[in-house]
Amino acid sequence: MRRQLRPTDVKRLNRTWRRNTENRLALILESVTGPFNVGSIFRSAAAFGVDQIWLAGNATPPTNPKAGKTALGTERLVTWHEPVPATEAVKAAKEDGYTVLAIELTGEALPLYRADLGRDVCLVVGSEDHGCSPALLEAVDGVCYIPQVGRVGSFNVSVAAAIALAEARRQEWENLPQT
Repeated sequence: MRRQLRPTDVKRLNRTWRRNTENRLALILESVTGPFNVGSIFRSAAAFGVDQIWLAGNATPPTNPKAGKTALGTERLVTWHEPVPATEAVKAAKEDGYTVLAIELTGEALPLYRADLGRDVCLVVGSEDHGCSPALLEAVDGVCYIPQVGRVGSFNVSVAAAIALAEARRQEWENLPQT
């Protein structure tokens, strides 16, 4: 009979995954202004063990009450930086040892599953309306996209961030023994 795990069992399971996680993950949110999107991104970031988030452009900070309502307190679990110009955020991430990869549709972008995410990586998502700016795209180390087969042109920015974070962890964990 299948049953949900008790809270103690969930903590034990999460502790096992943390022990098998070495790569650092970070995010840059370039001009992501929707507070509910920002809150959702912070919640996903906390779940996937993101070390830090750089806000860039006119990104909404997680201190916004609507962002906090969605983040449910998880914004306290991730170090974040006040908004700076996008190229400064990229520079800061690179100086901290991250490979910086934008999630964007460009002519040379790799499908997300082919991008080398099994290392210290900082993923960048852009504004809800216009994606990543040209200046940011010039500053990053590479670009990847999330393949889609449906009739919709793009994902919501918070969903795209969660998919990219999940793929980064999947690549890191893919050769672990099954638990």
